Amino acid sequence: MGRVESLLSKMSLQEKVGQLNLVTAGQIVTGPSGSGDVMANIRAGNVGGVFNIWGREAVAVLQKAAVGESRLGIPLFFGLDVLHGFRTIFPVPLAEACAFDPSLWEGTARAAAEEAAAEGIDLTFAPMLDICRDPRWGRIVEGPGEDPLVGARFAQAKIRGFQGAGLSSSVALAATAKHFCGGGAAQAGRDYAAIDMSDRELHETYLPPFAAAVAAGCAAVMPAFNSLAGIPLTAHGALVTGWLREKRGFDGVVVSDYTAIAELVEHGVAADEVEAAALALKAGVDMDMVSGCYLRLPEALSSGLVAEADIDAAARRVLALKEKLGLLDDPYLRLTPARAPRRTWSELAPAAARRSIVLLTNRDALPLDANIRRLAVVGPLADARAEMLGPWSAAGDPAKAVTTLDALRATWTQGDVLHHRGVDIDGGDASGIGAARALCETADAIVLCLGESAGMSGEAASRAMPGLPGRQRELAEAALSAGPPVVLVLSSGRPLMIADLIERAAAVVASWQLGDRTGDAIADVLLGRFNPSGRLAVTWPRDVGQIPLHYAQRSTGRPPQSTDPFTSKYLDLPNDPLFHFGYGLSFASVSLKNLRATPEEFDDAPVRIEVEASNDGKVATEATIFLFLHDAVASVARPVMELKEWARVALAPGEARTVSFLLDRSHFQFLDRTLEPVVEAGDFDVRVGLDADSRSALETRIRLRGPTLAADGPSDAITDVPG
Repeated sequence: MGRVESLLSKMSLQEKVGQLNLVTAGQIVTGPSGSGDVMANIRAGNVGGVFNIWGREAVAVLQKAAVGESRLGIPLFFGLDVLHGFRTIFPVPLAEACAFDPSLWEGTARAAAEEAAAEGIDLTFAPMLDICRDPRWGRIVEGPGEDPLVGARFAQAKIRGFQGAGLSSSVALAATAKHFCGGGAAQAGRDYAAIDMSDRELHETYLPPFAAAVAAGCAAVMPAFNSLAGIPLTAHGALVTGWLREKRGFDGVVVSDYTAIAELVEHGVAADEVEAAALALKAGVDMDMVSGCYLRLPEALSSGLVAEADIDAAARRVLALKEKLGLLDDPYLRLTPARAPRRTWSELAPAAARRSIVLLTNRDALPLDANIRRLAVVGPLADARAEMLGPWSAAGDPAKAVTTLDALRATWTQGDVLHHRGVDIDGGDASGIGAARALCETADAIVLCLGESAGMSGEAASRAMPGLPGRQRELAEAALSAGPPVVLVLSSGRPLMIADLIERAAAVVASWQLGDRTGDAIADVLLGRFNPSGRLAVTWPRDVGQIPLHYAQRSTGRPPQSTDPFTSKYLDLPNDPLFHFGYGLSFASVSLKNLRATPEEFDDAPVRIEVEASNDGKVATEATIFLFLHDAVASVARPVMELKEWARVALAPGEARTVSFLLDRSHFQFLDRTLEPVVEAGDFDVRVGLDADSRSALETRIRLRGPTLAADGPSDAITDVPG
């Protein structure tokens, strides 16, 4: 009998239930309620894990109570939302996704894991893998953007980084893939709101990152708060047990979100907390975060709502996770001072920040001219340390953050750096705008730092009108009318709907929320010490009326035409976004030519796609080349463009290099009418470009030979049929 089974055989029903109880204690408030007397519950064996507490001494106190004072001495695990750094804070995930660099994604997760593990953390509630095509949703900031392929590779990289070579390492964090699944499609972009989508969209867009997470060995999965087609994800057995466990083979722990099990009553699918606990457990949820509903599972058992085998299965998985984490061998594995991180991450933080910046427009305003003598740095985000860290900044210290003003004052040597806040981020006082404009009028150039506070993105931070909050638009108007050229630096956790201001500025930089070294990274770009290489991981709409908006839309029988009024278009706005997925400028000029496929017709052998990328500029650059496919004729209408690969290529001034992609049959696979994978013979359009604007992409056509394997049958109703 293994150690887990041996422990399980000794446990009372209440002790088994206790292992399923995840409570909060300590430094961070992430929800509406607490967890009672944590220490007393630990001693009673009523707690399996604790989150929101860190530090070797603080964690050791709780672990000693579990190991030394509970009947069976089963150790706790300790969790925390470590999304983009622990003490060293890196760019928010949406920003980092714009680097299109899995090695960077893995590296920052590894850094976060080493720092967090050194202070007693065993598990992180990350990565957040919700695909999102609606920037009103505040949690878009926590994820990889709009594309399922990017989401899948982001998932794999982050899990490799967090979990390292193995969970039993003292510097590993167990990764939790969340929020399973579709939270980014919440109605009207409102956090926690219902989700209603086709099974096809669910399987093609929202599930692939979770499939990748399971394949990468993620230790845990967290269901979303939302309901999907009327069934809350916390009680969605067809997805949690059917798709995740049975179809994908996930054998780890499923942990609820904060009080989500108790919220099944408010959803209207459970009469009380006992029924809620039974529904979640039967669906496959192993741990109850904070609500305490699982402590009432003995009542559910006596009422016949669950079987003891259900409780055993969940407790077994929790114990197995603790064994994998090395805690059954050494409950203090991550608490030994000698095991503190052996390295610092002072160089990775600015590198990650620089690579996450996206240059949106530049009318010869950047790099800033060396002849500028008076530089005005204006706006509420110019010198706002805490806002640089973004949401979910764990143990980050705002006092250590470098602001744009800090960095420019430290590095601008040819003249004066003038500063005025102008207005608050989100307030009604406009009395400072006049003084800010007066300062701008005396300057040779203006760096206007606008955007959102850290708290305007993340959980419970949906915005119906994601523009500039407060009186910032008035400040922008004042600066833009002052005379000198304006470089607009946007600090935000989402695309902001300010197309008119963007079009009037001399240059616009999407700086997102870049972490500790925000200011250094921004200054490096503004001064030309770093050539920006970030590319948008999410489409940037012109206005809210276009939302939801993404590049991989399906065609229609009436595609938009300027000469025909009866086509799919608006009367008052173009269909095209302000900036396409993958868009981003640099200080160089990259061109693509000579797209070719070898062979042009193929069957089982791979096809090689090659294109020549040239740097026609005067500075070295790093370009991201995207390869999209379109299935010309298929049994199910396919999106007009689907991202299948991308490559990053470094180019010296004047250099040309051949970029090569190898496509096998899996790249041509899609889900048929029964939502089963299929490859159909026929013609495919290959588009290669610097972003998802098909008008500027190179295009060729290839033919896949072989039988056409189209299935015909009923749609897979995921709410009723597992799989």
